[in-house]
Amino acid sequence: MIRYFTGLLLGFAIHVQAQVIDVTSYGAKPDSFGDATESVGKAITASKTQEKTVISFPKGRYDFWPDKAVETHYYISNSSSEEEFPVKKQRVGLFFKGLKNVTLEGNGSEFVFHGKMITWVIDSSENITIRNISVNYERPGMSEMTIKESSPTTVIATVHPDSKFDIINGRLEWYGEKWVARNFHAVLVRPEKGMLLYSTWEPFLKSKAEVIAPLTVKFTGDFSKFKGEPGEVLTVRDRYRDYVGAFINRSKNISLHNLHMNSMHGLGIVSQFSENLNYDSVFVEPAQNSGRVIASSADGMHFSGCRGQITISNCRFSGLHDDPINVHGTHLKVTEIVSPNSLKIKFMHHQTYGFEAFSAGDTVAYLHSASLQIFGQGIVKTARLISEREMLVEMQAALPKELKIGDALENTTWTPAVTIKNSRFERIISRGNLITTRRKVIIENNVYYRTGMHAILIENDASGWYESGIVTDLTVRNNQFIECGFNSAPNNYVININPEAHELVPGYYVHKNIRIENNVFKVYDDPVLSALSTDGLTFINNTIERTNFLPPGNAREAIKLVACTGVTINGNRFGDTVKPVLSTSKMVKKDLKSDIPVQIK
Repeated sequence: MIRYFTGLLLGFAIHVQAQVIDVTSYGAKPDSFGDATESVGKAITASKTQEKTVISFPKGRYDFWPDKAVETHYYISNSSSEEEFPVKKQRVGLFFKGLKNVTLEGNGSEFVFHGKMITWVIDSSENITIRNISVNYERPGMSEMTIKESSPTTVIATVHPDSKFDIINGRLEWYGEKWVARNFHAVLVRPEKGMLLYSTWEPFLKSKAEVIAPLTVKFTGDFSKFKGEPGEVLTVRDRYRDYVGAFINRSKNISLHNLHMNSMHGLGIVSQFSENLNYDSVFVEPAQNSGRVIASSADGMHFSGCRGQITISNCRFSGLHDDPINVHGTHLKVTEIVSPNSLKIKFMHHQTYGFEAFSAGDTVAYLHSASLQIFGQGIVKTARLISEREMLVEMQAALPKELKIGDALENTTWTPAVTIKNSRFERIISRGNLITTRRKVIIENNVYYRTGMHAILIENDASGWYESGIVTDLTVRNNQFIECGFNSAPNNYVININPEAHELVPGYYVHKNIRIENNVFKVYDDPVLSALSTDGLTFINNTIERTNFLPPGNAREAIKLVACTGVTINGNRFGDTVKPVLSTSKMVKKDLKSDIPVQIK
């Protein structure tokens, strides 16, 4: 290792410069189209002996194949069930395990992955930076074809060159490098409008297919219910999330900078039980001039059970089959009270299980699943997995007397503060941001353009996805929300505060201290804000304007409040064609201060 010292040895701090490791010294060759996996692995291994390292890639294209890749075994939140992907083995292109103070410097290089691989894993590592690269797959997991003609009996489409296919016994089969799509999910893209709409592959699956020109396929069958029009792009993927784009696990102080994630299998960049994450200028979108419209088969960035500070800034998300950003924890259900201070708890959602959701020293919240009412907290003494689905947890003190089978536990130690700023969200089939964390959240200076569902959704549930938890301090300010929600009408509120509280407890509120201020809402329909069981909701100094993007639905309230208190609505500017209607239910007069008319339901 080479060290450089500045100043005197006595009375001055010693500054250690990074050792630069050039991947070409280990055999990686840019623009060779050869397999760089083993060579880059050796460079990463060499960094383990250094105090501070820069792994440098001379600018060019580097290809990664699974043949010589590290095989890992991870249970990843929100990915796949036992039936979908029973053996959690994944091949990884770049594997960072137990490392400190390492920077991967791409110098503008392109990393191209083959087959099904996780692009990189950062596990049990600290102070890791990945920067200045673009990521793509030789054969992306998403297949795309542009509709040329459509009638009740035939569809003619041009297949994107990246979407490998063949016609077998009159049926079109999508395939990749050592994989075949079998479980289809389809989304229709209207490129000129920036809209993504739910669709289906079912009529194509049952139709007769024939190639009538290069990359052009004619389908003959029953297309009477298919709504694709010429110029629109039908995008098709396997709905099973057997892989993820990238995985960051049990690590801290992780920085991603100037990354172009042009295609990702399954979930996107998943961060699990990690802390202090700074993602700046990460662009989840198809490569320019690629002709593709989808970059990620599911979420762009997914954060499960993280803590510290998460900062997402100067990012762009375009072309996703699911949510660009999802931040949450996991509720586990109480299945057995073993002793006065120990219990068994279970992962309930089919796609989330198998990881250590609790550890010794963690603080937990006890809550009733139906109402989401928190009735106590405790500190974990010991915790261990006793199966893929269940954990045995021993607490330092006796369990609350109120605790019963069917209640849930949340790990409140592993909950992050979140900042999302200066970013853009567009061509999204579902929501823009899902946020459920009890620490400080700031969402500011972003643009949400035609997200298919709510631009911002704040949930918390212990009965469906089991994604925790409460929000206690959230600010949404200086954002632009443009024509969002067209896939979720009539519940197409731009911002939806919707905890899955199936039972409302008088005087108990799931969320609190939510401020929505100085934003611009450009809406084609009436709904703007909906809130349930929230204490301390402020909606002030926002501008709401009407557009003619789509025909509005039946007249509804702009703001809907259910079982909320401490609400202030004031100083908002409504355009001439917007009716400032507010409805309330399960509330009394003192719960609300508003300068617009109120309808009580």
